[in-house]
Amino acid sequence: MNYRVQPSAQVDDSAEIGAGSSVWDLAQVREGARLGEGCVIGRGAYVGTGVRMGDNCKLQNYALVYEPAELGDGVFIGPAVVLTNDHNPRSVDPEGKQKRGGDWEAVGVKIADGASIGARSVCVAPITIGRWSMVAAGAVVTKDVPDFALVVGVPARQVGWVGRAGVRLVERTGENGVWECPQTGELYDDRDGVLVERAV
Repeated sequence: MNYRVQPSAQVDDSAEIGAGSSVWDLAQVREGARLGEGCVIGRGAYVGTGVRMGDNCKLQNYALVYEPAELGDGVFIGPAVVLTNDHNPRSVDPEGKQKRGGDWEAVGVKIADGASIGARSVCVAPITIGRWSMVAAGAVVTKDVPDFALVVGVPARQVGWVGRAGVRLVERTGENGVWECPQTGELYDDRDGVLVERAV
């Protein structure tokens, strides 16, 4: 076995765990879930049936990733984040009978490469979180988030842009629509509300 699972964790035999990954105490990885290489599943985190995760993802403690979520490479999920999966959650049907697995249609959250979801935020499916975007702690995301967008609040709204380093971008003086990372110096162009990286 080329990955690490703590004795108190529950990993279903049908789950696929990539090389170098770690599943910590009390975490649960359900049937058919697939984790890429180098992933970290924190204490008490939940990975639902058939969830797909790329390489080098981090699920911090008590994060809940419900199926059919899909995470790209390098995705960060903060402590106690919830990715939902039901349009109209109910415990019972209109007649009062308890709902079962086949009584509802699961919808998922898709998170693209490099994106970060801050602590205790909630992503309400079905939505897509764009590449290298950042969801602030405590936000409730109810609509798609563009690549490199910084979103905050309840409901979440865009307040700026972030680069690959996770640092908020600043608009270059005298260059309308040109954004720069103060940490790396990388440049990005705003093309009608879509941020595009400049080729190096």
